[in-house]
Amino acid sequence: MVIMKFETLQKDMIAALKAHDKESKDAISTMVSAVKKAAIDSGTRDDIKEELVDTVLTKELRTAQEQLDTCPQNRTDLMAEYKFRRDVIAEYAPTLMSEEEIGTFLKDGFAELLSSGSKGEIMKQVMPKLKGKADGKLIGKVVDRLCRQEP
Repeated sequence: MVIMKFETLQKDMIAALKAHDKESKDAISTMVSAVKKAAIDSGTRDDIKEELVDTVLTKELRTAQEQLDTCPQNRTDLMAEYKFRRDVIAEYAPTLMSEEEIGTFLKDGFAELLSSGSKGEIMKQVMPKLKGKADGKLIGKVVDRLCRQEP
């Protein structure tokens, strides 16, 4: 998993600005602003940790994907803009675990808890360990499948 440094985002934004690449600059600028806002909200304005950057970028990627998914098909101009923005964010966002990787992680580390079948208890134990490494909805789907004893 790649950990993104805030300084890298800022340098890339300046490089896009100097290259007159308005679309890339706008997308990266949005990420920089979101990270700064999250840092201020968490009280770490002067010391922005890579984990915070990754969390914000994951959220930004999810938002960009939702914009793309809900965009009317006949608005090809918006679709192209949203797709470009999503692709730029995806270059910086951390790679999340796949469904198979989540399943393996759960079977290896939480086999006893999985056998209890208590989805709520499993999620309570697992979510802090996978925060920022996997999508919460996907984790829930895998836990649900494993609790029903499906392969």
